Amino acid sequence: MYNHNEILNLGREIICKEIKALETVAEQLSDSFADVVDLFLSLKGCLVVSGMGKAGLIAQKIVATFASTGTPAHFLHPAEAVHGDLGRIGKRDMVLMLSQSGETEEIARILPAITQMKVPIVAITASVWSTLGRSAQLVLPIGTLVEADAHNLAPSTSTAVMLALGDALALSVSKIRGFRSEDFARFHPGGALGRKLSRVEETMRPFGACRMAPDNETVREIFSKHQVPNRRSGAILLLNPAGRLSGIFTDSDLARLFERHDENRLDRPISEIMTRNPRTISIAARTREAVALMAKFKISELPVINDGGFPLGMIDITDVLAFFPEMMEEIKPFVAEVA
Repeated sequence: MYNHNEILNLGREIICKEIKALETVAEQLSDSFADVVDLFLSLKGCLVVSGMGKAGLIAQKIVATFASTGTPAHFLHPAEAVHGDLGRIGKRDMVLMLSQSGETEEIARILPAITQMKVPIVAITASVWSTLGRSAQLVLPIGTLVEADAHNLAPSTSTAVMLALGDALALSVSKIRGFRSEDFARFHPGGALGRKLSRVEETMRPFGACRMAPDNETVREIFSKHQVPNRRSGAILLLNPAGRLSGIFTDSDLARLFERHDENRLDRPISEIMTRNPRTISIAARTREAVALMAKFKISELPVINDGGFPLGMIDITDVLAFFPEMMEEIKPFVAEVA
């Protein structure tokens, strides 16, 4: 039986082998890498990425990285390619092939057909002299790698290198093309990542879901008359006669009236005690900007306005808190007040 120290040493040894291989490939990167990037920058169609077995799984991840960073890409399974899927390759496409040995049977079988299509082939493989290497227009040679397992059999070091090269290609192409965070957000509308990159318009409570009232009404009138059917917010947006945002009044402001025994103000115009010219944000801003602003000024609600000063909605900290766990330390001081 292995004890914990021995198991930890095994893990470190495997990781270090992969790190060493990556460092070697990085040091040996040559002009062929720049040539491949230039080729991909000229792509008019789709990047078709193919590999068999573990290399195929890496190919699918590389496809996902290219596609999400602005380069149309899809995966071609080499075994399915000979049964009709070669039709997925168009005249304007390019092919990226992954094979450590360069002699994978399924890969070698489809190379003549792809060559006849006169579609450029880029290879990530051990040697330019392999079957795959000789068929490719450009090769990123990774050399003969020692796999990380005890028997030098399980694809590990080789797949780590392929993945790193794929990432390097995709992200280099993306950077040179000027791919922006806005573009990234467009391709990632769902999940936590999409929410982090979202705009205020997507995460705010819309106009109809916010409590709004004229600023000449009394506090008592407003709390009794202006209700919203959905989840209640802790703030009321107050409007001047022209309909522009003139102030904000929060539950905390109401609590302070009672704490100071100023109940007589409940029947006075709310404009006398509201916060005038509150912090606001544009509907075009990112949600991250809104949360950062709320954290900086320790506020729980942030009105969203247009260029004319008319309210369009409101960001409530309770709606977006979970999107940015890395900002929790900044937000903690006033989270308790919101809960």
